[in-house]
Amino acid sequence: MLAALLDLVLPQPCAGCGGTTAWCAACAAALARVALHPLGATRPDPAPDRFPRAAAAAAYSGPVRGALLAHKELGRLGLVQPLGRALAAAVACLDVPAGVVLVPVPSSAAVVRQRGHDHARRLAAAAARALADAGRAAAMLPLLAPARRVGDQAGLDARGRAANLAGAFRVARCVPPAGCVVVVDDVVTTGASLAEATRALAAAGIRVHGAATVAATVRWHGHGFPRTPVQ
Repeated sequence: MLAALLDLVLPQPCAGCGGTTAWCAACAAALARVALHPLGATRPDPAPDRFPRAAAAAAYSGPVRGALLAHKELGRLGLVQPLGRALAAAVACLDVPAGVVLVPVPSSAAVVRQRGHDHARRLAAAAARALADAGRAAAMLPLLAPARRVGDQAGLDARGRAANLAGAFRVARCVPPAGCVVVVDDVVTTGASLAEATRALAAAGIRVHGAATVAATVRWHGHGFPRTPVQ
């Protein structure tokens, strides 16, 4: 929260390119184009077991990467609206029906305290609003919670991340969602988090329609989902 307050009183570099304004016109335009022309299908190579059908709005690079890091790690909360529109565009690539329910990948309480906010939950809420504004009824429902403490993911390969996250999530709310469920997160790398979220929901009898992220790392393979713009 302190970083968000500092944004109001101290000049901040551009989150996308490091320029002299907090979010320059060029980076804003680049992120806006992502919402209009999302990347589409994404699948890690290799994909972990239970990895769902998934879509991403953009590659994890340039202004998109900068905006995601600034939002998550630096508390630049003013970026949540354009990032939410990008996430909504990825959700729309999955051909979701009206009433889609966005379920964010959970963070531990310690991580939320350290960052001062739950980045995935905030992005999911912003994406639900963007979808609703575009005429697609949507809701954010935080069904998942951490089931146990997990180790640091940094430096782990795909197999290591999958093992580290096995059994890490649980369904915290017993109320089944009324609409189709899409798991959402900021970035997909090896796919371990999305696969574990899908497993936990399926174990509770909740069918996952797919998964969507703002960005995907270089490990993804595209498969030509339709690219539906979110205005």
